[in-house]
Amino acid sequence: MYRLTVMYGHPEDPAEFDRYYHEVHIPLAKQIKGLTGWTIGKCLSAEAGSPPPYYLIVSLYAESAAAMQTILESPEGQATIADVPNFATGGVMFMYDEEEVLIPVQLGTS
Repeated sequence: MYRLTVMYGHPEDPAEFDRYYHEVHIPLAKQIKGLTGWTIGKCLSAEAGSPPPYYLIVSLYAESAAAMQTILESPEGQATIADVPNFATGGVMFMYDEEEVLIPVQLGTS
């Protein structure tokens, strides 16, 4: 399985980031076809009293690197990528990896 991890830095206005992300960016991204999975999570610090290095981490999954490239190069993928600067005031980092599942995860739906 191939994963794109998107790590968002701490935004200038967290409430506005959350509003935009949920009301605008997620509906835009849901138009992307071909993803095999998608998770998001707000970061918590591993060290008491210090902020976590990132505000939000997103994982997008595809069957392969080629499939992910096709997904991101689609008109829907390009529109979603182009939207990121509209709300990611704390910066953003993208990382790719071939994920090796050691213990399968069962996530609840919300």
